Amino acid sequence: MSITEINVRADDLVVLTTDDVQIVIDASEGHPVILHWGRPLPDTSQSSLRALFDGGVPQSDLDETAPPGMLRESARGFTGRPALRGHRSGRDFSALFEITEARVTAREAVFVAHDQLAALQIDLRLTLTAQGVLLVDQSLTNLGDATYSLDELAVWMPLPDRATETLDFTGRWLKERQPQRMRLAPGLRVRESREGRSGHDYTIVQCALTERTSTEAGDVWGLSLLWSGGSRHLAERDTSGRGALGVAELLEPGEIELAPAATYHAPTVAAFFSTEGLDGLSARAHQWLRDRPEHPRKPRPLTLNVWEAVYFDHDLDTLRRLAARASSLGVERFVLDDGWFGSRRDDWSGLGDWTVSPDVWPNGLGPLAEYVRALGMQFGLWFEGEMVNPDSDLYRAHPDWILQVPGRIPPLARHQLVLDLANPDAYEHILERVHAVVAEYGVEYIKWDHNRFLTDPGHRGHPAVRKQTESIYRLFDELKARTPGLEIESCASGGGRIDLGMAFHADRFWTSDQNDALERQQIQRWTSLVIPPEMLGTHIGPTLSHGTGRVHSIQMRAITALFGHAGIEWNLLEASDDELAAVREWSAFYRKHRALLHSGRVVRVDHPDPSGLVHGVVAQDRGAALFAYVQTATPSGVRPAAFRMPGLEPDAMYRVRSQEFGGARTVQRRAPQWMDGGVTTSGAALADLGLHPPVLWPEEAILVVVERVDPGAPDDASDPAVRDVTS
Repeated sequence: MSITEINVRADDLVVLTTDDVQIVIDASEGHPVILHWGRPLPDTSQSSLRALFDGGVPQSDLDETAPPGMLRESARGFTGRPALRGHRSGRDFSALFEITEARVTAREAVFVAHDQLAALQIDLRLTLTAQGVLLVDQSLTNLGDATYSLDELAVWMPLPDRATETLDFTGRWLKERQPQRMRLAPGLRVRESREGRSGHDYTIVQCALTERTSTEAGDVWGLSLLWSGGSRHLAERDTSGRGALGVAELLEPGEIELAPAATYHAPTVAAFFSTEGLDGLSARAHQWLRDRPEHPRKPRPLTLNVWEAVYFDHDLDTLRRLAARASSLGVERFVLDDGWFGSRRDDWSGLGDWTVSPDVWPNGLGPLAEYVRALGMQFGLWFEGEMVNPDSDLYRAHPDWILQVPGRIPPLARHQLVLDLANPDAYEHILERVHAVVAEYGVEYIKWDHNRFLTDPGHRGHPAVRKQTESIYRLFDELKARTPGLEIESCASGGGRIDLGMAFHADRFWTSDQNDALERQQIQRWTSLVIPPEMLGTHIGPTLSHGTGRVHSIQMRAITALFGHAGIEWNLLEASDDELAAVREWSAFYRKHRALLHSGRVVRVDHPDPSGLVHGVVAQDRGAALFAYVQTATPSGVRPAAFRMPGLEPDAMYRVRSQEFGGARTVQRRAPQWMDGGVTTSGAALADLGLHPPVLWPEEAILVVVERVDPGAPDDASDPAVRDVTS
């Protein structure tokens, strides 16, 4: 092994450290072994760590055991799932890599390893960011004379023995990101996404926890894939009793056939560690994403999307009246959804024909776009450029432009097929047509949908999910390069393509097609575990939910929609005067407080009564906070349990008040005293004692505004200016 860039011996430990995260790697045996992934240790000497890591040699095992390391090779005696799986026409199925080069700096370690017999090379790069996120990049190069068939190249990270539980997420359309916490039992747990997109059932991050880890406290480890195609998340406890997390791109058979000298670059993996529970993991992920140069910097505009207002019924006069009402309420972006193009009067036809319909829009979209801008709003437009209806001019002209297995047509979903964007002609056609519409009408925002999963995803007879994923990344990047300032929302029947890969190409995610405020509580709570709130679309839906048929108060809907990139998905022309007044107040409140909502630390509070859900956002300087208490069901006690508000400065004094948007529905003779004019108390009291909520109807919410009181400032919580921060 050769070591460059720092003067260390080949048997030295490699240590990557930030203030609160440390990675210790032992490469002395010729392959990378992670000895420690967790909080910084005061002693990282070779002798102590190797002694602590050594578990002896049990009976019925190899005469001298070797740690599996990151590559987990069978050739070293490991019997679990290896990191590399593949073969060369049935040969070279078992690899044994030896490090031949290592380059190490304070925050990065690069290892180059070879298997001379199998004629393979692995390049492994571990980068510890300033925010404490470990980024792992791997590539495999075929050094042989024959093709190598790659089945999987996974990143595996070891877990300490105290990590005895796992947390991942499941879901479906209208019910994404539902948590699943369970024991890390012996054997292998595999979560796969085979939709050709990350999917509604995608586990956006795979976590390992201790038995006592909660949202607020305890150690947590997590792996997430920066990829929007097929994925495989793994959790394993092997026969030795050791646990590990793994993640990899899911490759279809034959999808990666490495010709001589060819290289496969695996998607980047982000590894998170926190000593502050799931909220600590969340804070680390959010800060990492917020520090990227491509992260959206401008205030997130209050958005109106008209899908649930008009659906396919496009009428210029109605849309103008809707835009005028939205503008009067403080809306800053108007988005015209599906139905403006080709023969698209329903979802049976026209998809793929990206020209404005002369039947519905005889004068084009100009009259609407100009009217919207005259009202001071941005103009946004819906596309679904990866799809095509068989009943469309595009499909009739180019039936060969779809993803398919030669000789058969895939089953339809929502009456549509998937365009093969790995086909240069199809790619260029979609890019040029979408850009032409964007340029003609000055479109500032695209809602890009993806309403079906992929079946038979073939390109010229070969699996093509990887190529399709790379193509949509490239298309988004090109559209934004051609139109500086253009923003793109990733939508896939709602939350079907929300992942850390797409986060580097899109500016916003449509969190779910579910606008029911009760269902949204869990969906938003867990989608924001790694995605910052400012990237998640959260809208006030109609009074009668189109997804469930439930009716919620404007207060419940408004508070739910506040904690994200807020908007409205509702026919405001049908709203009552009281609802409009509440929306106007909510809109002003959002615009005043979005800097806090979109930069603060997200807090998910552990609450003793499962009928109450508590969450909030605390400013980074702990000078202010917003908390929501949501009564999801009938409370257990006549007087509901107090809810805590952690994360503030313990010794500082805070003025606390409630903020209403139409008023919460209650069952009580008198509200708690703090709600009548507010109260001033310490951050410690709010974290330890909390506040008693009013006796709310089920499926109702209240919002609490917390503001630090400067020393010497008058304590007058009854001042109207204190009660109404929007005045």
